[in-house]
Amino acid sequence: MIQPELIWMLAGERLSEGLHMYKDVVDDTGPLSVGAYWVIHLIFGRSLVMYKLLAALLIIFQIAYINALFIRYKSFEENTYIPAAVMVVLFHLSFDLLTLSPSLMGGTFLIMALGQLYAQTVLQKEGSDSVLLAGMFGGVAVLFHFPLIVFLPFLVVAGIAISGFTFRQFILSLFGYFLPIFLCALYYFWIDSLPEFVLEYLFASRIIDVYTHVSLLYILLAFALPLILAMVGYLVGLLFKMITVNQQKQRQLIFLYLIFAILSILLTNRQTPYQFIIILPALTYFITQIFIYLSNKKALAIFSFILFLGVPASGYLWLVFGMQSGQFTSYIIEIENKHEISKGKSIVVLGDDIAYYKHATLATPYLNQKLSKRILNDFDDFADMASVYQQFLIEQPELIIDQEGLFADLLVRIPLLSDLYQIEEEGLYRLRK
Repeated sequence: MIQPELIWMLAGERLSEGLHMYKDVVDDTGPLSVGAYWVIHLIFGRSLVMYKLLAALLIIFQIAYINALFIRYKSFEENTYIPAAVMVVLFHLSFDLLTLSPSLMGGTFLIMALGQLYAQTVLQKEGSDSVLLAGMFGGVAVLFHFPLIVFLPFLVVAGIAISGFTFRQFILSLFGYFLPIFLCALYYFWIDSLPEFVLEYLFASRIIDVYTHVSLLYILLAFALPLILAMVGYLVGLLFKMITVNQQKQRQLIFLYLIFAILSILLTNRQTPYQFIIILPALTYFITQIFIYLSNKKALAIFSFILFLGVPASGYLWLVFGMQSGQFTSYIIEIENKHEISKGKSIVVLGDDIAYYKHATLATPYLNQKLSKRILNDFDDFADMASVYQQFLIEQPELIIDQEGLFADLLVRIPLLSDLYQIEEEGLYRLRK
């Protein structure tokens, strides 16, 4: 289990208790993603297996959809299942690509939006359905994973420069894009949580330090081989094959998609390999060109060996080396003896070591450490301090694991909390009986 998976489970658990995201859970996971985790918790509880199974279903859908898209719109001269095979391999670059992450769920809708742009580009039709759906799928993707908001400028640039949107189609696509976002904002307005939704989900996590679970250099090392193959595929398609006008537009569309997908990674709040999952369709397209356009059998054999054996092997070796070198110490949940103290209890962890939650439940809204710190340190805002006191008074967590001294500072600012909690050892507070 990785730390984000435990965060998602805890958020789903809180919502299953009748609480609301952002209002009662301080975290910046997308509202639709949390809705999915909420449903999973209602039916299956904290089931890591279900996260993997549902992720597998979405991955199968993405692979089938991309392959069918290339076949339907004649991206290549022959109908082939090579893109599906390539994409299967790419999904095994890192172990966390195979979990039900917000980027996987949001990326699924982003791929569907890309499919609608494909339809508009290839068919050159004046109909409005594909334009509206492209915008709506893009808006839904944002509600799963905020960094996918970069699809909006992608929609504008691709729609005007490549797909040839008319002004009416352009306005319709923008309407489709903002409609689901507006409806979601309206829901949070109804439950009196619109400021929290705007601050925590849309802005706050982008202006504070991100969680650097895995170093960027190490992530790029994992994706190095596929990126090299994609560049080779792009050059092969550019130099060795004459393509039709529609295929040229598709290539431009995919290339533009890749650029904006990479830009979206800059907005992520957790630096992890699974954030790169949205670039896989573009890599699939360019790598496939190697096997479609090259005719030299020796070269094909070499590239086949590199892709189908080299890429999975490099992903496995990357994981083994990362475990041995300590690259994943702040990413993978590792239960130690010190974590047994929280088993079966309601707790609050004020720090980055959230393994204490593995066999415990979250009390109070303070799930995301960096966002919670902004609230708990806001000593000049009496409304925030009153709210913090109320949360601890109402929910009364049995244990408080204070790894950064936040609760110690709160005891100074809110002396009434001292009547509720006693210090057991440094960084550990227990509810008075």
